[in-house]
Amino acid sequence: MTPPDTGREAPRPGRFQWYRTHPLVFDAVVAVCALAAILCGSVVNRHVPGGPRLAAHPPEPAAVVLAVLACAALVLRRRAPRTVLAVTAALALVELVTEAGHSRAPVAGAAVLALFTLAARTDRPTTWRIGALTAVGLTAAAMLYGPRPWYVQENVAIFAWMGMAAATGDAVRSRRAYIDAIRERAERAERTREEEARRRVAEERMRIARDLHDVVAHHIALVNVQAGVASHVMDTRPDQAKQALAHVREASRSALGELRATVGLLRQSDDPTAPTEPAPGLGVLDHLVDGFVRAGLPVDLQVPPSAQGLPASVDLTAYRIVQEALTNVRKHAGDGARAVVRIVRSEATLTVTVLDDGAGRPPVPRGRGAADDGEPGGGHGLIGMRERAQALRGTVVTGARPSGGFQVRATLPLQPARTEETPL
Repeated sequence: MTPPDTGREAPRPGRFQWYRTHPLVFDAVVAVCALAAILCGSVVNRHVPGGPRLAAHPPEPAAVVLAVLACAALVLRRRAPRTVLAVTAALALVELVTEAGHSRAPVAGAAVLALFTLAARTDRPTTWRIGALTAVGLTAAAMLYGPRPWYVQENVAIFAWMGMAAATGDAVRSRRAYIDAIRERAERAERTREEEARRRVAEERMRIARDLHDVVAHHIALVNVQAGVASHVMDTRPDQAKQALAHVREASRSALGELRATVGLLRQSDDPTAPTEPAPGLGVLDHLVDGFVRAGLPVDLQVPPSAQGLPASVDLTAYRIVQEALTNVRKHAGDGARAVVRIVRSEATLTVTVLDDGAGRPPVPRGRGAADDGEPGGGHGLIGMRERAQALRGTVVTGARPSGGFQVRATLPLQPARTEETPL
């Protein structure tokens, strides 16, 4: 795949970045160039009428040896910047003291490079403390043993070059730190985006799983009950068996429709076959209750007119909680139980309460989901209720009633503190 055009050519490691992979070779080249510059400076006399000329006397052999030693130390300037600075400064000091009155090699140039490296690789207080000490020491030696008068340009230039080296190295260090900080922030932002994407994918998978659980558990429970009734009365009352099978067919059709709508949420937005039906809500709660009534569960529905016009997320969550709670009643409360669905709306919250009298059989722990039919392992019905409510900053309280039976009470804020996302 062709990389995107960024408007500029990417650097070629073979031509421009080789010094990063071969730092010792690069430092050796720098040392050779520094030695050449020092030797050239030692044979040029810049303070004569008519411009710079070759000096009448070549530099002393001792000065050349000092220059070679100082430049050789520069090869290790990155590995041991303080040691290299100390060595080059000492050699420059020896050259300044012993070569007075002669044409000397400017060995202090090696100390300037060493101070630049120290400033670029250490902190600012260390740079200015060591740099000031080095600059003052070499400048004082040049003024005491160098050309007269003591304030000539050659003597003062040592201090100026040292100051510029320290300032330049500190600027390079600051820029490197700035670039590293930008790179680190970019990498951290990339990791954060990836983690956020994974979190959102996990949340969507969990929401889809909850919705599939609610749809399948509810309708399959009704199908199971009606199929049991049909099997029981098939021989003695065929008309009632036929009616039960009709209910099975209707529940199956409803389950397929809701599954189709749920799976359609996974399709792309530009898919013309994606369903566009609105999500179920309290407006169709009577149809949900009718299905349970036909399955043999009497339900007392208490829904005030003010329960209409709710936010979409709250409306769907309340519907799913009622659906799951009634399914649990039908599965666990036994035959002969009665249920009450009570919905109360205030200015700030919507309270959904589902009760059963437990008249069908002794109380059974309800930590199991509706799809659980007594097999080992628990279901996810109550967990799904709590997750739906928590997504809207609401709460769900479940537990056995003192008078018998079980209750589910959900409190849903009508104005969540965060942006609402319709839970599946």
